Amino acid sequence: MGEMGSLDQNVIVQSAPFLWEGMKTSFLLLVLAMAGGIVLGTAIAVVRLLAPQPIAVIAAGYVNGLRSLPLIMVIFWFYFLMPLVVGRPVGAFASALIAFVLFEAAYYSEIIRAGIQGISKGQVSAATASGMTQLQVYCYVVLPQAFQRMIPILLTQGIVLFQDTSLVYVVGLHDFMTAVTVIANREAALVELYVFAAIIYFAISFSASRAVSLLRQRTAATRERQ
Repeated sequence: MGEMGSLDQNVIVQSAPFLWEGMKTSFLLLVLAMAGGIVLGTAIAVVRLLAPQPIAVIAAGYVNGLRSLPLIMVIFWFYFLMPLVVGRPVGAFASALIAFVLFEAAYYSEIIRAGIQGISKGQVSAATASGMTQLQVYCYVVLPQAFQRMIPILLTQGIVLFQDTSLVYVVGLHDFMTAVTVIANREAALVELYVFAAIIYFAISFSASRAVSLLRQRTAATRERQ
């Protein structure tokens, strides 16, 4: 392990392109998993609220089951099982993305379901009385208002998701954490590289948390003025 000094800084600077490629993979996985998780989570939340009891129970079982499992286990499952299901190699990124979408959907669905239930029944009744179908009420009245209120919470879950992307190193995906590990082992600078990684994760997560906090305050102020 090198001494903490200019040499170690040079290692990080020289490895910056490799680290940036890993970070781009982490960000891509974050964006796609968040988008897919919200879409699927919304569908699950609506099913739990509107579908007949047997289907709603199955949806609830899915949510509770996924939320009871460690994410790393879900990643492993899909990495090793997806090729068996489709009959051909799937790849680390695709299997990790599927695992993240299905896993995050369970969490997003609970956030979205709570947001939907927070919309007053009076608005739903008024929209129904105007001739809207139940689907139209949800699409044009309930969901837009619910999402507007849930944006800070959804973004907060996105920060957790960003931190969780570091788990994909277990399937060999070249994300930021994998890039850090490769360089740390190659340059025998484990402490320096992992401290650097911790600083990067902290800086991104803390900055995003502050932005979400400011957004939450602005949203609350807007509601008070209304």
